[in-house]
Amino acid sequence: MQKHVKHKTDCRLCGSSSLEHVLPIKPSAIGDAFVTAERKNEPQDLYPLDCYLCLHCGHLQNLDVVDPDVLFRDYTYRTSVSLGLVEHFKQYAHSVVENVGIPKGSLVVEMGSNDGSLLKAFKNEGMRVQGIDPARNIAAAATDDGVPTIPDFFTSQLAGKIRDDQGKAALFCANNVFAHIDNMADVVKGIRLLLADDGAFVFEVSYIVDMIDNMVFDTIYHEHVSHHALIPLETFLNKHDMSLFHVERTGTKGGSIRAFAQPKSTGNRPRSEAYLKLVAEEERRGITKPKIYRDWFDAIEARKRAVLSYLDNARADGKIVAAYGASTTTTTLLYHFELENRVKFIVDDNPLKQGRFSPGAHIPVLPSAVLATEKPDIVVILAWIYAEPILKRNEVYIAAGGVFLVPLPEPRFVDKAGSQPL
Repeated sequence: MQKHVKHKTDCRLCGSSSLEHVLPIKPSAIGDAFVTAERKNEPQDLYPLDCYLCLHCGHLQNLDVVDPDVLFRDYTYRTSVSLGLVEHFKQYAHSVVENVGIPKGSLVVEMGSNDGSLLKAFKNEGMRVQGIDPARNIAAAATDDGVPTIPDFFTSQLAGKIRDDQGKAALFCANNVFAHIDNMADVVKGIRLLLADDGAFVFEVSYIVDMIDNMVFDTIYHEHVSHHALIPLETFLNKHDMSLFHVERTGTKGGSIRAFAQPKSTGNRPRSEAYLKLVAEEERRGITKPKIYRDWFDAIEARKRAVLSYLDNARADGKIVAAYGASTTTTTLLYHFELENRVKFIVDDNPLKQGRFSPGAHIPVLPSAVLATEKPDIVVILAWIYAEPILKRNEVYIAAGGVFLVPLPEPRFVDKAGSQPL
């Protein structure tokens, strides 16, 4: 058995062992484990990324669970470095306070609060805030920055302690973290314990319908052990006296949902039209059945073949290939598209990543300014969701004869003549 990983044999939401392997995504190193020069000769394990569909409740999930201490204790990702996310959170906090009707001075708790960007926005709305994040370095920095943050994983036991110390929460938030949890039953038990009777649980997750429609398969990585749809989520929440009442679609992370739940026995908010519509759409498309995932995987493979054909022809002509983007999602793409031995170096705009080496393959990560000096012939935009701002920022490289390859959602290359499909 590989160290630091356990293989589950039952569904994370309903406990059924009736599971079908629907997405054979290639194994990769831990997506955000970029290493320093001193450690570049140390081997890094590759861990499975296969996705399975529960044939009982319809939940899509990774059954190979990497030890959370390996994933999150020395986390480098900061919310504030993601393009547009801080502004997104300001609007988020304001709209949630208005729409859910949270009185000033109420307690807002967030699990996976990272650098406190969202809680800061709630603080500015006049709320008391409490963060919880297992990355000790980030939790300490957030606390120093005025957002009290407990450096731990959220559990029902911790929920009881917070409730005893600070009272019940009017709002509990989990943003792009609800997909990270293996023991979801205990976490939801804790949320229910901490929530006021008229409180709300608001969470943002990548939405599997958008992942499929927008080809965002690279948000499948080791931190994300669940890929959420509303139908299986509602069945699961009901078991813990919680119920969904509203959902909004957002553009973050290539397509997400912001879902709102309340205590089932005490909440009295009616179900919104938007929620009912999305559930009907999931049913129509068969989101709880294997076919839609098998078709999606075929589409991913077709794009991979087009990208590799273009790059291998270019490399046969002696052209140098680089890549753009050093993040967790780019590691999935690099490995699944088998680019790790085809790319000479990676550039990234985040100073925290520059000078490091990519997870597993140990490709050097350099500042994007080197495109002007190194002049690679082709740069694959691994961070393809941000292709437009990246292309705009690097017009000089394109004007000098450089070519960008955008692998998804439809493979294309961009040179000084414009954008053309592969």
